[in-house]
Amino acid sequence: MTARRVRVLASVATDVAAVAVASVALAGCAGEAADAGADDETPGGTLTVFAAASLRDTFTEIGQEVGLAHPGLDVRLSFAGSSDLVTQLAEGASADVVATADLATMDRLVAAGLVEEPTAFASNTLTVVVPPGNPGGVTSFADLARPDLDVVVCAPQVPCGSATERLEAATGVTLRPASEESSVTDVLTKVVTEQADAGVVYVTDAVGAGSDVEVVEVPEAADVVNVYPIAVLDDAAEPELAAELVDLVTGARGRQLFADAGFAPPPA
Repeated sequence: MTARRVRVLASVATDVAAVAVASVALAGCAGEAADAGADDETPGGTLTVFAAASLRDTFTEIGQEVGLAHPGLDVRLSFAGSSDLVTQLAEGASADVVATADLATMDRLVAAGLVEEPTAFASNTLTVVVPPGNPGGVTSFADLARPDLDVVVCAPQVPCGSATERLEAATGVTLRPASEESSVTDVLTKVVTEQADAGVVYVTDAVGAGSDVEVVEVPEAADVVNVYPIAVLDDAAEPELAAELVDLVTGARGRQLFADAGFAPPPA
């Protein structure tokens, strides 16, 4: 068996000098990624993928499958808030593929001439999570406006933050959060570690957290939908491998992975 490697780069902002890097060694034979046209004889190289923080689990699995199909290929996955990723690309960062958590953020890359034809591949909605036992007694989205609660949300410039503002408008509820985070995973972490009484996150983040949180349903969130697009960068160093990964994401295998993680299909 040939070792293949997928590198996962932690959330980064343009003003942060240190980036945490975790390397995962993988061994095995070509898997489902072969269905996307993978060629086991492809020589080594580097495929760099920028993806929204809420895609960490699904894209890590997708990156592993592409790596398994291409011996020697180094798949580098960088996860952060979509707005941070777009800023990095606009300022000259190199990547082959980018996936964001909403269409508006991807439109910035289109306007900058960095990508041409994004493809929608999934959608997501918001929910409220609380620590196990729900110590704050949260029963609805409206409860998050209570002054006795420490509530965390995404910053407005991040897709999940923009969606939270739309949810506030739809419900007539005005939140006064204790903090606004640069990514949805940071919101989730504050709830899991009980630094907050409640947080507004994507349904998929709540699913991924399992028993580490309890979920407070928000029926109004069904009308606040974020659509996720993916695109190959115009200056991709590995355009063929990038297109292969996009095909995997948007094909049957990708649809199954995203459904398992709690994502919904993109609007027809």
